[in-house]
Amino acid sequence: MDSLSLKPAVADAASRATVRPVSGRIADDMAMLRAAAELTRDLHAANPRIYWTDFLLSVAIGYAALATAIFAGPLWLAIPAGVLSMLALYRAESFTHEVSHMKHSSVPGFRLAWNLLIGIPMLVPSFMYEGVHNLHHARTRYGTVDDPEYLPLALMKPWTLPTFVLASLLAPIALIFRFAVLAPLSLVIPALRRAVVARYSGLAINPQFQRRAPEGEARTLWHRLELATSLWAIALVTMVATGVIPLRAFLIFLAVVSAVAVVNQVRTLVAHLWENDGEAMTVTAQYLDSVNVPPPSLLPFLWAPVGLRYHALHHLIPSVPYHALGEAHRRLKATLDANSPYHRANYKGLPGLVVKITRSTLVRGK
Repeated sequence: MDSLSLKPAVADAASRATVRPVSGRIADDMAMLRAAAELTRDLHAANPRIYWTDFLLSVAIGYAALATAIFAGPLWLAIPAGVLSMLALYRAESFTHEVSHMKHSSVPGFRLAWNLLIGIPMLVPSFMYEGVHNLHHARTRYGTVDDPEYLPLALMKPWTLPTFVLASLLAPIALIFRFAVLAPLSLVIPALRRAVVARYSGLAINPQFQRRAPEGEARTLWHRLELATSLWAIALVTMVATGVIPLRAFLIFLAVVSAVAVVNQVRTLVAHLWENDGEAMTVTAQYLDSVNVPPPSLLPFLWAPVGLRYHALHHLIPSVPYHALGEAHRRLKATLDANSPYHRANYKGLPGLVVKITRSTLVRGK
């Protein structure tokens, strides 16, 4: 249906429907939900050309800049090259979010290429996110103790915010240990294997989350990717220990990977408002607890790449590919009137969001 022909009806419904508290929650705004479904019906098809071009360019730039940072002599060249490598590899790595949502037949071979070029080398194979992230989108799990990607950070002590971010600095060391040490040992120690699967096989922030063992095709893919990543981690450690890879080159690699993890953790910090105390939430409440940072702000292109700047919108329409979210946002913004809750999840940029959650911890986390 043409979005323009739908606009008057949706706008009229939006003017009548208001967000009402219901039993301590926020009632679903049916006009917004209906508009999100109706206005984006033609936006669900992934464009393979966009996926491959964007991803491969990010990979090429990321590794070329990493090589420059490693082999360049002067700091004035090495440092900018390292920053460029971090941003490009961060963008390439962020495609794991798309991998976890896409129908793999729509972009054949993309998951395999992502794992070979980014997932395995960066020690974050796709099984660490697939099967975990989808739980975050489950209607009755979001914001509860069963959500692997949710913590009520806004309700915690102020010191938890810097701890949350700085802990990510150790991510590459933890991943090397997980794949080079724990994975091989877990093959001969059943109790350790159960712990590795439950506690150390998901990119989650909820410390109470325990993952179930995979089954069927997911189990086969998991084992293959885990084997490949473990072999790479062991080879990497061995080559550094024997001098095949110079220590300086290895430390630069760790610094870039750590920087990627920190930037992603900062993005995670402002991806939601983190104000839910564990109660199941309506879709509208989940949307309002999430964050869009749309244009004209430009910096989110760097710190929230591959559609992550439209994180709240993504929670409304998770099957829409990243390259179509901008158009979806423009349609909804133009169609829904000023009273719609849709506009309340749109923010100007990173600084204001950091200040918002920091103030929340100062007020509520005493």
